[in-house]
This record gives sequence, structure tokens and C-alpha cells, in this order.
Amino acid sequence: MVDFGTAWYQNIWYLVVPNQCVYFNLALITGTVMRLLYVVACIITLVGCSKEIEHSAPPIRPIAWTAVKTSNFEQVRTLSGIVAPVENANLSFEVNGKVEKVFVKLGDTVSKGQPLAKLNQLTFQLSFESASAQVKQAEATLQEAQNEYERYKTLSEQGLVSKSGFDNSKSAFESAKSAVDVANAQLNIARKNVQDSELLAPYDGVITKRLIEPSQQVAAGQSVFEIEGQHGFEVRVMVPESIIHDLNSDMTLKVTYPVMPQLSMKGHISEKGTRAESANAFPVTVILDEENSVLRAGMTAEVEFVYQGVGRTGYTGPSIRIPVSALGADIKQKAFVFVFDPKTQLLEKRFVQTENVINNQVIISNGLKDGEIIATAGVAFLRDGQKVSLLDNAVQRFN
Repeated sequence: MVDFGTAWYQNIWYLVVPNQCVYFNLALITGTVMRLLYVVACIITLVGCSKEIEHSAPPIRPIAWTAVKTSNFEQVRTLSGIVAPVENANLSFEVNGKVEKVFVKLGDTVSKGQPLAKLNQLTFQLSFESASAQVKQAEATLQEAQNEYERYKTLSEQGLVSKSGFDNSKSAFESAKSAVDVANAQLNIARKNVQDSELLAPYDGVITKRLIEPSQQVAAGQSVFEIEGQHGFEVRVMVPESIIHDLNSDMTLKVTYPVMPQLSMKGHISEKGTRAESANAFPVTVILDEENSVLRAGMTAEVEFVYQGVGRTGYTGPSIRIPVSALGADIKQKAFVFVFDPKTQLLEKRFVQTENVINNQVIISNGLKDGEIIATAGVAFLRDGQKVSLLDNAVQRFN
């Protein structure tokens, strides 16, 4: 049996069930139901009062751009080389001997004819004195043979001596003259050896190597010094076979130095090898047209060779260079760019003929005209006929 009743306090109801009694708050239940009804009524009101959503026009997209220019189809190849002096020589004695004195040190500046080193003079002086004595002996023998010849000649003319005796005196005289010539030659050799025992600077320059010390025994032809002249520097570079035929002596070349980025000089080709050396490269010598006191032999230099280019299609005329980012790829390996029309502000997808890629720039031979404006970024997100605006190139942007 179920029985309903009211507790002695307000709004508390109870439900009597066999063996138990359940209490509940009628005011709390009523408040919750009212709040739910209020929320539903608000939603219905908002739905009924809402207007139809208007679809706005898509925004005009700004693009990065550049105006293309026509230029010569020139290519630039930068090759590394080594700075070397124009005048450079290994110095050596022309005779054997023991070093007696060394007059210069590494890095010394010397003048032409200045003594650099000297060998022990005793042996050379003795040889010179011996050669001098032999000359005197040969001259005395010649004088005796000449007197004998003249006497026999006079007697022969008078018929007082035999023909054979006259011939013998004549032969002895000729032989004595030859002996004098030989003795004089030996004397000249001895004199030259004395001179060669002292090494002199061949020209004004700087000593870049010193390979001898006093009391050291040296052989003829052994390198003892290296001297560097003061007539400027040159750059020796190996040029690949692909461009060697495009180079000539009239070219003005730009020379830079990795250790001194701020230094830039000009030079010209003075020598071009006719036979390939390592890796099918040809030796080329570039004379620097300027002088700079900071340069040193052995430094690394970079030479820019600018020459008339030939495209992959054989094209050699005027061309237009565009950034790689401005180029798009289409089917059948075709390339295109988006050209901006200032009047309509619309993009035109235009196919172009590419010839080469140099320093992140694509060389175009056909498809663009001088002064046209093209998009240079985000090509994959553009479309033909799209309306766009141009970004202000004076504003610096960061990625």
C-alpha cells in the first residue's frame, strides 16, 4: 500500500511505500524544470530572429613580384686559384763548395747584385792561380816556338835547312799557340768559378726561402734561396675544358679573396695552356692589374670568368633572367610563369623557354618581354585569371 503525506515542514513531501518512506523537495524540482523551459524558449526566439548569412567576395591576394629586364646571355664561372708572384726563382750556386758566409735572412728585401751567400774561397783561388801559371808557361813556350819558327823560316828561304826541319818548327809554333788558347780558357773558367762562388741577387725582391747555413756543403744546382720579385702578383688557376675556348686575353676578370671579402681587384689573362693537365683542366695565368700590399704569395683567390653563354637549345641571343622561385612546372616538362596585367590586375599563366640555371636564376629565351611583371613566390598557389595586388617591395619582409 502506497500513501502520500506532508511533513511538518514546508515543501517536503513524502511517499510511503511498504516498510519505507521516501522524501523529496517539490520546490527544487519545479525550479529546475522552469530553467530548462526558459533556455528552450530563448533558442527558439534566436532561431526565429536570425537573418540569412551573406557570402562576402574572396579577398584579393597580394603577390611578391619583379619587373623583368633583357640582358646579354652571359655566363659567369667562378674558379679558385693561387696567388703567385710574377717574378719568382730558385737560386743556386753553379759550383760545388762549402758555405762560408750567409748574408741575408728569410724575409729580407734585397737589391739587384746584392751578395746573398759566399762559398769558401781557398779552392777557387788555388785553381785560379794554377790556371794563371799555366797561361804564363804556355806563353813562354809559344815565344820560344815562335823564335824557332822564324829562324827556320829565314834559313829555309836561304836554302840552308831542309824542308822537314822547317815544317817541324812551324808545327811546334802552331801547337804552342793552341796551348796558350787552352790555358787562357782554363784561366777564364777558374775566374768564373771564383765569381760563381759568391751568389748575388738577380733582381730586386724579397727572400722567401733560405735553405743553407754556414759550413754546409752544397752541390752545383742545389737550391739555396728562393727570391720573389717586386713586379706584382698573378693568379694561377685551372680552367675546365668546357670553357677554355671561350677565354681570350682581352677579357677583364674580377678577382676576389675569401680571407678578405672586402677586397676586389681586376686582372687579365696573360697565359693560356694548350695542353690539359689534371682532371682535363688547362692552366691559365691571370695578371693582376692592381697592386695591394696585403697580398701574399700562396693566398687563395677566386676568379670570375664571364663569357658568352649557349643555352641548351643552342640559343645565344639576348635573354631574360628570373628567380627560380618564379618558375612553375607543367605537364610534358613545360615551364611557366604568372604575368601580371596592371590594367586588369589579373594573372596570366604563360609558358616560357628555359635555357640554363645560373646562381639561382633561370635564363629565359622566349615567352617574356622586357618590363613585364611576374610573380616571384607562391606560384603553386596561384591560378590563371586570378585577381591579385602587388606587394610593396620597399617594405622589408621576414620569413
